[in-house]
Amino acid sequence: MRNPRNDALEPPTRTCILGRAQAAREELVRLALAPDGRVLPDVRAKAPGRGAWIGVDRTGLETAMGPKGKLRGALARAFKTSDFAVPDDLPALVAAALERNALDRLGLESRAGTLLTGSERIEAAARGGQLHALYHAADAAADGRGKLAQAWRVGTDREGSDLKGLALPLERTILSMALGRENVVHIGVTDRLAAARLGEALDRWLHFIGPDLISVPCETASQGASTPGSSGQPAVTTHEEFE
Repeated sequence: MRNPRNDALEPPTRTCILGRAQAAREELVRLALAPDGRVLPDVRAKAPGRGAWIGVDRTGLETAMGPKGKLRGALARAFKTSDFAVPDDLPALVAAALERNALDRLGLESRAGTLLTGSERIEAAARGGQLHALYHAADAAADGRGKLAQAWRVGTDREGSDLKGLALPLERTILSMALGRENVVHIGVTDRLAAARLGEALDRWLHFIGPDLISVPCETASQGASTPGSSGQPAVTTHEEFE
């Protein structure tokens, strides 16, 4: 028999309208109808009205939007109407909204004091076993990444493993603006829950944009590699009500 108390602890799940796979809503992307009838990303799931959830990556969405794709039919069933317009640049809008969401999460965690910047501070925290996640700017030097990864392995008693940080598809200028700090090359996360929140936002974005443009696997002290990717540009969106 199912225990209602245990059910209350389980995250709510949604079904992808394209692949029919079920996943936690934090792993999917919600699409919603804008007042003008366009289908736009609602990555924070706050827009009113009916929504449709997708769990495919950018390539999968582009395929579903093609002449023989099933996006429009799936949306019509989800929205209970066929009176809507799918923008040609919907994949780019989704990618931009997810990237902005990830950058906003970085900014929130920075203001909450759960992030460290500066190689020396991060290295000290890593060797002291205080690091829960490690990120690098796309233009960070390989030797700097390697030094911090080694310190992390030492601090977590995982020497000889492949534990390393994630090189984000964002250069230091973008990371610096997101965190409101100067010259952010490396980011260490010292709070376990903050690492989970940040990892969730980044994983969703990187899963959508795909694995082709990144070469450094993502790991935290408690999880294995994720499936990352890169857009290479900061997100810009004018549809904040649907983020």
